[in-house]
Amino acid sequence: MVNSNYPWPDARITVSLFPASLPKRGSQFDLAIAVAILGAAGVVPAERLASFSFLGELGLDGRLRPVRGILPSVLSTAKEGDVTVVVVPTANAAEAALVPDVKVVPVRDLRQLAEWLRRGDDPPEPPTPEPPPPTTTSEVRPSVDLADVVGQPLGRRALEVCAAGGHNLWLLGPPGTGKTLLAERLPTLLPDLPLDHALEVTAIHSVAGVLPPDSPMMSRPPFVAPHHTATPAAIVGGGSTIIRPGAASLAHRGVLFLDEAPEFQRYVLDSLRQPLESGYVTVSRAAGSVTFPARFMLVLAANPCPCAQPQEGDQTCRCTPVVKRRYLGKLSGPLLDRIDMKVTVARSSRRELMADRHFVETSEVVAARVKAARARTASRLSGTPWRTNAEVPSPALHTDYRPAADAMKPLTVSLDTGTLSTRGLDRIIRVAWTLTDLAGKERPEVEEVSTALALWLGVG
Repeated sequence: MVNSNYPWPDARITVSLFPASLPKRGSQFDLAIAVAILGAAGVVPAERLASFSFLGELGLDGRLRPVRGILPSVLSTAKEGDVTVVVVPTANAAEAALVPDVKVVPVRDLRQLAEWLRRGDDPPEPPTPEPPPPTTTSEVRPSVDLADVVGQPLGRRALEVCAAGGHNLWLLGPPGTGKTLLAERLPTLLPDLPLDHALEVTAIHSVAGVLPPDSPMMSRPPFVAPHHTATPAAIVGGGSTIIRPGAASLAHRGVLFLDEAPEFQRYVLDSLRQPLESGYVTVSRAAGSVTFPARFMLVLAANPCPCAQPQEGDQTCRCTPVVKRRYLGKLSGPLLDRIDMKVTVARSSRRELMADRHFVETSEVVAARVKAARARTASRLSGTPWRTNAEVPSPALHTDYRPAADAMKPLTVSLDTGTLSTRGLDRIIRVAWTLTDLAGKERPEVEEVSTALALWLGVG
């Protein structure tokens, strides 16, 4: 305030942040506190302050610096409905302007704001952000295309099913077979995020401080691939003072890819079991608890054994069965039970590679089928809070969306023999509905249910 040429009040100052029971941390309160002091000192009209909301960090020179979490803060302001004008730093204006029905006032420094409040002028019109041009799947990542993966027709088909229904996938196979290539091309098959989902994803990345400055609105599903040395806090979120979202929340409405999954610590992998079921993560610390949304598609990639050598040829694998079992044992049974599809990718011969080149399709072609399948799903689920087959809960699966008795015969036999759990039953029915939508049928038949069962068992 002094560096902005305003006098500091010669009095005792008490700043009350209400409600007192809610922990408050961060520098986003700087601007509001400074403006409140200016109003109490009579520098600016105090009656004008009640109709505005102020967010921003103040530097010692009086300039406003951008802060994290502007979008969720403005969303909360709009939800309350009491304040319709929000003052933010200029660098945060584009992000704050994404919220409808809220007028955003960008400010460079404290002096500019104080003079505007003293004059009593109407809020200035912020520069209207130009809407991003419509993008197609091929424009998002032009260097990445599903047609690059040759020799893995089953893997490409599994990606299409995952994208159409929002399912989880496990890819098992030796190195060099295309597991990572397949996972990296899954986002190119996904449609753009609807507005409500885009605001959710953008808000999470804003809180984490990883929002791209040149594109405040994230209209594409995110793709997050953490390193295998990641800690549980890096995966599910955490922090000692300010709790930040982890990779699971950053992948919300997108893809979380764990390459070399058995190299992750087992307790890190098991920490994903709860968000895979509920779609959110609750991080509890001494200062309080924070809940982040975390509804993502999980893609796991793993080698058959630690040495990753082929099972045949000159350099054959020498890992004992105990070593292999211990290596893949890091993927616990409860975690794999939450994986909808398990696909084994094998090495392809030269003849197979040359023959498969005639059948590969571009991401644009497959994404069109995925979009059509999701449209059929949305039509069937209209009037419900669910958008994809993977989101349909178990009670609805066995009432409104249960396949016919003849189609359920392969599943009842597996339940009787003990090869299928009740959780696996629900996931197979969801995949069967996705296969039905891709085929353009009305309800799942024996073919779709049997294919979904084979994909869940990993024998497809």
